[in-house]
Amino acid sequence: QVQLVESGGGLVQAGGSLRLSCAASGLTFSRYTMGWFRQAPGKEREFVAAMSWSDGSTYYADSVKVRFTISRDNAKNMVALQMNSLKPEDTAVYYCAAQYFNNGRYYPKALNRYDYWGQGTQVTVSS
Repeated sequence: QVQLVESGGGLVQAGGSLRLSCAASGLTFSRYTMGWFRQAPGKEREFVAAMSWSDGSTYYADSVKVRFTISRDNAKNMVALQMNSLKPEDTAVYYCAAQYFNNGRYYPKALNRYDYWGQGTQVTVSS
């Protein structure tokens, strides 16, 4: 049974930092592209960042580029999202997701290509 469990969310002031973690189990972690998505109240879930299963390529939404950094540790089956210079508009539930390597192809920004999802962790940025 695949499980993705996020942690690290919370309340922070604008300009502050948070580090989200996602622990994965029940899958061959190194064969999965890992992504972070977020969903704000009343909005659709959107792509935030991803790291490929193969060469560690990273992808970011324009809104978080430079401020957020995704990383993964295949030995520990974990993926993290370091979030700096947080803004009130970053407030959302953040989800970790895993996408199987699919014969070498992957679609890091495509929400519907991800196979497994975590339950989410709330990030609130106050102004």
